[in-house]
Amino acid sequence: MKTHFNGFRCFACGAEQGADYAGYVCPQCGGNLEVRYDWPRHAPGRWWLEPARRDIFRYQALLPVSRLELASPLRVGQTPLYDAPRLSAATGLKHLLLKDDGQNPSASFKDRAGAVALVRAREIGAQVLCGASTGNAGSSMACLAASVGMPCVIFVPEKAPAAKIAQLLVFGAKVFAVRGTYDDAFDLCMEVCRQRGWFNRNTGHNPFTREGKKTAAIELYEQLGRMPDWVVVPTGDGNIIAGIWKGFQDLKEAGIVARTPKMLCAQSEASQAISAAVWALQQTGQTKPDWAKVQVAAVQATTVADSISVDIPRDGLAAVRAVVESGGAAVAVPDAEILAAIPELARSAGVFAEPAAACAWAGLKKAARDGLVQPDETVVCMLTGNGLKDVASARKVAGEPVALDNNINAALAATENI
Repeated sequence: MKTHFNGFRCFACGAEQGADYAGYVCPQCGGNLEVRYDWPRHAPGRWWLEPARRDIFRYQALLPVSRLELASPLRVGQTPLYDAPRLSAATGLKHLLLKDDGQNPSASFKDRAGAVALVRAREIGAQVLCGASTGNAGSSMACLAASVGMPCVIFVPEKAPAAKIAQLLVFGAKVFAVRGTYDDAFDLCMEVCRQRGWFNRNTGHNPFTREGKKTAAIELYEQLGRMPDWVVVPTGDGNIIAGIWKGFQDLKEAGIVARTPKMLCAQSEASQAISAAVWALQQTGQTKPDWAKVQVAAVQATTVADSISVDIPRDGLAAVRAVVESGGAAVAVPDAEILAAIPELARSAGVFAEPAAACAWAGLKKAARDGLVQPDETVVCMLTGNGLKDVASARKVAGEPVALDNNINAALAATENI
């Protein structure tokens, strides 16, 4: 199927590059690039859909890659969208749905970005896939690269959760645990990729990651048959919320939908760089600021939600634009509420979420309390990673098993009031 990809545009200065541009960022200002398309006009029917496929490449006509024989054989996308009536009752929201991207091959949303980036890497003849990660992006890279036999190198902060490191290693990636933060690992990875000539999959820096993540928006529209009013996204680097918003924008620009939802950025109070930038803009009343002048200030991130623990958001400007342009909002919640959201999701909806994913639910509750989200609005909560990614955090709030002697009388006594 033909791709309508025709170039890049800088998020900051607006400079444009052709589809043959081989760089990752804007050559004029160093800003992140977004992929642009020349959409067909008056195309018949559901031209954007390949009904025989059951993965993200079902939407290949809306993506910037064409050689799908180079894609991983693993199924990425088409994750379940659940009604959550018990959670709805607890918040007063009448139309609440959970999008469970923990069902992807490596158990996180990041597989969407990885699947498109992998095809792009192989299309241009790259020999090694490389990136920095707090765990999930790396797990995705390692998983997808292993499925096609491509070498994979990953830089992680030394304090990344053990379960995520185990995933990287079992998939056969070469893993470097950097003595420092995620941002340190990111910067080191950038320089190694530059000097080695490896394909750099780093979030935000590589515009094709955003294109993979936008498939969640297209999928939501197809599954719902309409647009929701709000989409809640746990946010760290900003690439996921920027990618989902890009998907909604592309659907509208291509003439497939008439309206787009509002984006709710959910962050930890201990890693709220993007939210702070949104709040600062909202205080000025600007809805169309000069984006070249908008800054996302670094923070000292300390949140327990490692997947969204970021000092310097690498796709921060795109994320702020997503919130502002959609007419959305940003909220930040304490880590205690994020941890409490893990058993709430599990016990009321049957979905085990890692801390970053649980932040979406905690953030939505705050938005509902603050009156940002109205009871009759349709809300989709993006759950971006499975709870098995970080069992240690779940154990802090899950409680303990009851010790029991090995005899029937003790068992009957212990179970009498259940």
